[in-house]
This record gives sequence, structure tokens and C-alpha cells, in this order.
Amino acid sequence: MRDFIDNCNKIFEEAIRVYHATDDVDAVMPSPYAEGSIEHRLFTKNWIDTVQWHLEDIIRDPAINPVAALALKRRIDRSNQDRTDLVEQLDTYFRERFAEVKVLPDATINTESPAWALDRLSILALKIYHMHEQATRDDADAEHKAKCAAKLNVLLEQRVDLSTAIEQLLDDIAAGRKYMKVYRQMKMYNDPATNPVLYGKK
Repeated sequence: MRDFIDNCNKIFEEAIRVYHATDDVDAVMPSPYAEGSIEHRLFTKNWIDTVQWHLEDIIRDPAINPVAALALKRRIDRSNQDRTDLVEQLDTYFRERFAEVKVLPDATINTESPAWALDRLSILALKIYHMHEQATRDDADAEHKAKCAAKLNVLLEQRVDLSTAIEQLLDDIAAGRKYMKVYRQMKMYNDPATNPVLYGKK
């Protein structure tokens, strides 16, 4: 599974680069991959994460108009739902990919699914990109850049470790040593049937 994980990291980095060509949260995603492919889903996943990263920056502007902030908060909520939906699509992909695997009698389940682990890898790619920006800022002093460079080294080490752990997880699932289940997130705050504010509970 090493090639697959390497490709995930490559696609995440590519999506971040493509976004920053315009650095516009309203830009239309120009995915270079065929719709429905795993590559397209991975690219879309990171694009959502990247746009949301910048929305989170914008909403923290102390001078932001309160009305604009509310609209932005609701956009971030929708983005979180899109992110969750994409993770569930990725887990469906893995479930179908490993559907024929014979699970061993002593197989164990992992604390998180493969797609939620990839979610962490996608966010880590963003942390690395932006920490590198901070470590090389022309307008920052030497102390700031040194601190950010040290943090960047930790993030790079973390990516190696996380990539290895995901590779091992997928290898274990493929060999039947671990099994996976897909639990839908069942978020309640966006559902008018389960959010008391939306269904009018007094």
C-alpha cells in the first residue's frame, strides 16, 4: 500500500498548490482527475480542507462585520458536512476494495477507519504547507522563522509516521488481520429533524 499512500500525499500537495495559484475561497475546483475516481475524491477532499482552512482564517479577523461572520460561520458548517460526506465516500471505497478479503478469526478493529486517517493526513499536508510559509516569511524576524522551522520539522516527521501507520492499517485489512466498519457520522446539528432549534422545540 506504500504506492497508494505516496499518491495520496502527492494529490494532497497538488490540491494545495492548485488552490494557492489563486488563493481564492470562491474559486471553482479544477480537478485534473476523472470524476468518480479515487484520485478525484482525494483531490476534492483536500480542496474542501484547504478552502475551509482559509475560511477559518478569515472569520478570525477582529474587524469582520458580524453579519458577514454569521454567513461565514454557516458556510464553514456546510463545509464540515461536505468534508464528512467525502470521508464517508472514501470509506465506502475501502469497504468495496476489501469486500472479498477473508477476515481472520483473531482479527481486530482499528480505532479509526482508513478514510478518517486520510482526513488527518490531508490536514497535515495543509499544516506543512502553511508552516513552511511561516518559516520562510520575508517580513518575519529570525526568531519567528526559527520557531516555525522547528515546528515544520516535527510536522514532516509526523507525516512520515502517519503515512506508515496508514500503510500498515491498509496492509492489515488486506491480509484479514484487521477489519473495518463504516459508521456514518449521524451529525445532528444540520438535521432539521434532530436539531431542537430547527424543529422548533421550546
